[in-house]
Amino acid sequence: MGLPSYQGRQDGGVEAAEYRGWVRASQHVRPMDGVDNDQVPTEPLASAPPSAVREVFGERRPSAWVLAKVREGRGPARGVLYAPDGEEAPEGAPLLDVQRVLNVAENPGTRLCTLCGCAQELTPMLRGFDHIGDS
Repeated sequence: MGLPSYQGRQDGGVEAAEYRGWVRASQHVRPMDGVDNDQVPTEPLASAPPSAVREVFGERRPSAWVLAKVREGRGPARGVLYAPDGEEAPEGAPLLDVQRVLNVAENPGTRLCTLCGCAQELTPMLRGFDHIGDS
């Protein structure tokens, strides 16, 4: 669900923005009093046809990551995020979902592994897709 909103710019101005979030109908949505909802579709959408990409390349690894904690003396905790199948990923570490991994990745002491693809997967979610063409 997207909600129109505004955000402040660095120059002090304001610009239009959108806040996006997930809504679980059973937990967050209820009928409005006095509104006829008979025409509102309530059936689930038909499932999408099988992806040709998935048929060719097979199943993707799960959208999850693992954190290897690194402690170097005093100071804030440091860590490295890996894809779960990365060579240096810690075995038995709990899988972090996308929301948790983005929170962890924003910590200045956290690094993203470039060898296993973690950095390539998460950087666009952290910085947006505009930087991809940058040097």
